[in-house]
Amino acid sequence: MKKYTKTILFLGISSFFAITINAQNHVHTNVDPMIGSEGVGRVFVGPSCPYGMVKPSPDCTVNSNSGWLALPKEVTGFSQVHVSGTGGGPKYGNIQIMPFSGTLDKLDQTSHRAEENAKLGYYETVFKENNIKTEITTAEKASFYRITYPKNASKDLKIDPGFFLGESPEPDGREAQQFVGSQIEIVSDHEVRGYSRIRGGWNNGRAYTVYFWAVFDQPIAKYVTWKDGKFYSDKSAQFDSGKKTAALLSFGKEGKQELNVKIGISFLSELKAKNNVEVEIPHWDFNAVLTSLENKWELLLSRIKLSSDTSLEYKKMFYTGLYHMMLAPVNRTGENPLWTNDEPYYDDFYCIWDTFRSSSPLISLIDSKRQVEIVNAMLNIYKRDGYMPEGRSGNDNGRTQGGSNAEVVVADAFVKNLKGIDYELALKAMLKDATVPPGGNEEKEGRGGLMEYLRLGYVPYNVPRAGNMTIDFSYNDYNIATVAKGLGYTDLYNQYMKQADSWQNLWRSDYENNGAKGFIMPKDASGNWLDDIVFGESKIQKPTFRYTPVIIESPWYVCHWCVFFYEATSWEYSFSIPHDVPELVRKSGGDEAFKKRLDIFFDSKLYNVANEPSFLTPCLYHWIGKPYLSSDRIHEIITNNFNTSAEGLPGNDDSGAMSSWLAFHMMGLYPNAGQPYYLLNVPFIKETSIQLENGNQFKITAKNMNAKNKYIKTAFLNGKPYNKAWISHDDIMKGGELSYEMDSKPSAWGTTILPPKK
Repeated sequence: MKKYTKTILFLGISSFFAITINAQNHVHTNVDPMIGSEGVGRVFVGPSCPYGMVKPSPDCTVNSNSGWLALPKEVTGFSQVHVSGTGGGPKYGNIQIMPFSGTLDKLDQTSHRAEENAKLGYYETVFKENNIKTEITTAEKASFYRITYPKNASKDLKIDPGFFLGESPEPDGREAQQFVGSQIEIVSDHEVRGYSRIRGGWNNGRAYTVYFWAVFDQPIAKYVTWKDGKFYSDKSAQFDSGKKTAALLSFGKEGKQELNVKIGISFLSELKAKNNVEVEIPHWDFNAVLTSLENKWELLLSRIKLSSDTSLEYKKMFYTGLYHMMLAPVNRTGENPLWTNDEPYYDDFYCIWDTFRSSSPLISLIDSKRQVEIVNAMLNIYKRDGYMPEGRSGNDNGRTQGGSNAEVVVADAFVKNLKGIDYELALKAMLKDATVPPGGNEEKEGRGGLMEYLRLGYVPYNVPRAGNMTIDFSYNDYNIATVAKGLGYTDLYNQYMKQADSWQNLWRSDYENNGAKGFIMPKDASGNWLDDIVFGESKIQKPTFRYTPVIIESPWYVCHWCVFFYEATSWEYSFSIPHDVPELVRKSGGDEAFKKRLDIFFDSKLYNVANEPSFLTPCLYHWIGKPYLSSDRIHEIITNNFNTSAEGLPGNDDSGAMSSWLAFHMMGLYPNAGQPYYLLNVPFIKETSIQLENGNQFKITAKNMNAKNKYIKTAFLNGKPYNKAWISHDDIMKGGELSYEMDSKPSAWGTTILPPKK
């Protein structure tokens, strides 16, 4: 009997340690949603499923893009739909709830956070004024709140479908959301339903409607409804008449102090929102919803494993980067109010001009089935709306910045042989961008300035963002040529390969600045180079300002969206020729001149780590046979600009673009999007294992790597010498191991076989 007892005890202890060790091995525990939440990162801090439609979190005033702000500490409420890491005007912030305790006579129930806690899948705060604790987790299309009120306090709750982010007193203000309508109805003593209809916002989009169905685990004891500034105690519903509506509910003081609230969200109908609750959360177990959410993330994040001796800081930076990347675009399959079919539907491409560079390639590498869905959703949008998205939100295309960069995403999927995409249809969608002007509002979709580009071979200065467009169109045309060649369309290939050289038509070879020669500069429609640029439309006075390669912003009197290079300088964009770096090197004066140019760019602080057009630039030393200099620059950039603090991102995360750039470089890989290879750099991690969807595993190891041994001496791919500082996507997909021997000084490794030419 004693022996049996000892056995049971031993098994119990063993099970305990197994559970503890297993929990420690969960990579999702390394995610810190607060990294990048302050400063310029603007990331979303609440719970979300991977690419999840519902993103509940606090709203701290109406001005924040993500809803959350560090200061002020106030919270106006918790809404169910948000974006992450974006610039420009806010979007969403729909269906707000707010717990309070008191009388049902005041709509504004703003409180202040006394404490706050966020981790993957979970958010918690306690209010200073009333000591109410709010905990949040979520499913794909329904959020779950666990609200704990102080003992003997009344359990009250506001539901406000009239609230939204970005509200402006200026009617039809640019990038400001505008109220259209809302409705609310108390259906039973346990249910409230309604909707919010909003238009505009960042993409100046058409109206979108967010429907909700809220369910409570306690009966409503009393309520008042609210409309257009007035309270009604005798009306259980306020219909939509173009005025804001809301309701204040009281669950009384009796019974348990914990109120559980489930809120289904839908873009189709209230009944669909109800169905989303019933299907996704058919119980009242908050912890079960949280565990399910953690498991979803674990399955994705654990596809990349880091060596056990990786520092906690690096683990947090890496896995939080992966996490941020997978918050967008948003999977709204089955929730499309515009048309009905069985194809995938994703929204919040916010924005492809940022995410095509590293986010799309990283999703393709570790979650290729998801990327196939995303590309098919883009084609679905093309078939019904006429153009693939460039910037889309609220079920509407509505923003372009330079090119039609959906082309890059398609080409990237094509060269990486992602199955399940109709590439013939994709080529038609790409050609639509390249041949048919969008007309009307050219900020919405397609290519603005297209006719000028086709006629002149460049976009002239009088067209807003002419520099961005010319550079991007050239690369987009290269992407079209890539797909056309692969599908056997030789004439199309030849045509678009020729157009891919269009960037050269704005290369001013004799222009010097800061010790470098040759820049992309503005030219008018007559072919004249412009030093002094006319602003305004007066036919009498023609004031000018001097354009130089270091100008970051236009003068205050010039439309900020209408400049030659928007959100970048000519110094930055003159490096941004990802499809023809060898020609860029030649035009810059050859290898030594190009090295000098790169050194000036970084050493003179002309490089902006926060700007996506410069994402590839630190790797350009590869094309002059000096990959070790690329690694030096990358390590310096990351060490000086990224960390695990709330200000740990150096710029807007832009729906995970900044985070995916970081994650790639920590592994020692970096894609040249739309092309079938990755540049190799010194990793931050001694061993990285990538579990591929085809069942293979690819491992990168750096032996003897430390602060002194920071250079690659030799490399081996599956035991055979490997002398290239780049690797094909196919070689990674075959699985195996890329192993580095590290040394304290640069070697000849990677210096002779340069990355592929176009």
